[in-house]
Amino acid sequence: MNFDQATTYLLSLGNESLSMKLGLESVSRLARALGGPELAVPAAHIAGTNGKGSTSAMLAAIIQAAGLRVGLYTSPHLVNIRERIRVDGRRIPESDFARLATEVRLASESLVDSNELPAVPTFFEQVTIIAFLYFREQEVDLAVLEVGLGGRLDATNICQPEIVGLTRIARDHELYLGDTLAAIAAEKAGIIKPGVPVVSSVQPAQAMRVIRDRCRVLSSPLIAVNAASVRSRPEGEGFYSIQFDGSFASYNIRLSIRGRHQIGNAATAIHLAEQLAVAGFPIGGNAIALGLATASWPGRLEMLRSETGRTVLLDGAHNPDGAQSLRKFIDAEFKGRSVTLIFGVMSDKALKEIAEALFPAVEIVVATRIRNPRSVDPTAIEKVGGDCRVLRAETSEEALAIAEEVTPADGIICAAGSLYLVGELRSQLAPEATPD
Repeated sequence: MNFDQATTYLLSLGNESLSMKLGLESVSRLARALGGPELAVPAAHIAGTNGKGSTSAMLAAIIQAAGLRVGLYTSPHLVNIRERIRVDGRRIPESDFARLATEVRLASESLVDSNELPAVPTFFEQVTIIAFLYFREQEVDLAVLEVGLGGRLDATNICQPEIVGLTRIARDHELYLGDTLAAIAAEKAGIIKPGVPVVSSVQPAQAMRVIRDRCRVLSSPLIAVNAASVRSRPEGEGFYSIQFDGSFASYNIRLSIRGRHQIGNAATAIHLAEQLAVAGFPIGGNAIALGLATASWPGRLEMLRSETGRTVLLDGAHNPDGAQSLRKFIDAEFKGRSVTLIFGVMSDKALKEIAEALFPAVEIVVATRIRNPRSVDPTAIEKVGGDCRVLRAETSEEALAIAEEVTPADGIICAAGSLYLVGELRSQLAPEATPD
């Protein structure tokens, strides 16, 4: 298969969420058939509801700044599937992706033909194995793996990590993970391995109890981020500098990713890096500072310019906790300015709670449909609009055109509700912003 054929094949396996199959049997058998690539590379494994992607990106930047070769596996992608698999910040080349996708497809079909599996592994399972194969080929010193969904039964959980990270846990994906914070925390904590150190962000008490119990049962050292040890100051345009007392040093760093909530993610990344240093990886304080000052995570409080020169803020806030963080950012940074919200959301999300957090902060909502079978119809968004003026659009392209028309020249356009929506808009505003 060439790259286009490989992408078409993988997408033919079904929508990433609708065709999702939680469980490790299929991905484990596929990995064994391909020589266990997940065992060839040391890993940092990171789960959580919010902040796991940002923390993964920060940690990868720190490892790279230390002069180590680092792999980064994240999901979902915004524009191009190759964004999910990177080495030293660069996406997997099309030729390598196509070659490895072909190898994984043939192995998958062989397992079905020999009755070892009832069906070929899912989209996410196959892409995860492609990542492991690529990292093995590239001989990375360390791979940073972001959990796709949950943790315990996520395909990435076949790895044998050097360190485990748990970012803030909140209610999301309740259909799959449970309808209580304790149940969700138990699924996230399922990536903890016996004796492997665990770094946890500041957590709700109910979630932290679950994490502590899991660590105690498995004799896994727990390093909990102490919010009191982090001091911060705003630097303008949503950026913050932090002073942080880590386990082995104190840091004074200007963060490169916007948002007050990134302060906690940065503290988590510092602790993860320090624990990797304890494990023997040559990561020093200078690398930690440089990595946090240069890390990039597109689509999260990312500001771009439209063709008409308006500021467009993209953020992947897709659950109530993320929506609250975005609301705080809008209130702090855009006070007194007109804000138009382009909003699209998936059917399994807490639409009412997200709308209650975001809609009062804006003048106009442009409700749009996302190119995804799980997308909520714009009329459903209109029904939760309350006192806010809601306009409808059938596509993100139409939504952006409407937003530019109704937003004053000095106003702000914000897009949120789904990373899929952010990806659609980013492909229009900055299609080639990610390095090759």
